[in-house]
Amino acid sequence: MRSTHYFFALALPDEVKAYLSEISERLKADFAFKNWVHPKDYHITLAFLGNADQQRLTESVFHVREALKDWQSFQVRFNQIGTFGRPDLPRILWVNTTESPSLAEVRDKVYASCIHAGFELETRPFKPHITLARKWVGQGNFHMPAAEKSIASLLPGPAFSMEEAVLYRTHLDRTPKYEKVESFKLI
Repeated sequence: MRSTHYFFALALPDEVKAYLSEISERLKADFAFKNWVHPKDYHITLAFLGNADQQRLTESVFHVREALKDWQSFQVRFNQIGTFGRPDLPRILWVNTTESPSLAEVRDKVYASCIHAGFELETRPFKPHITLARKWVGQGNFHMPAAEKSIASLLPGPAFSMEEAVLYRTHLDRTPKYEKVESFKLI
């Protein structure tokens, strides 16, 4: 039996998911990754909880709701593509956003709320991104300049509003695989 994982994230508007899907489609033609993220699953992770018991999950939802109850929506813009892992054999292909103090503050509030609820979270610096694909399986090495060239007309992208934080549950046996459990609207 597989465990159920939870995470807090910023949900992306549908038109932004469509824009990212266009970027992915251009890249899929020439760049072989094992898994491409379903467009409905695009998001910006704020805090990965993993397998969570109901008490801590309920407490984290309470604290996140309190922390974000008066938070204003804000705008970000897609900036560039990049990778995690070895540059020639990346495990993740992503699109990031321009720097945003509001995005960093929302992440800090959600992160602190989860710590307060008793979760042990990732301690690496926050690098806001949207995962497009996982695990390079192409013939030879991945070449970032070629990938950048193929989507040069799409990045940097248009500005868009971040208006909702979400608690997601992961279903590894489904596509799309993320289910919205709780929503926190930014006013």
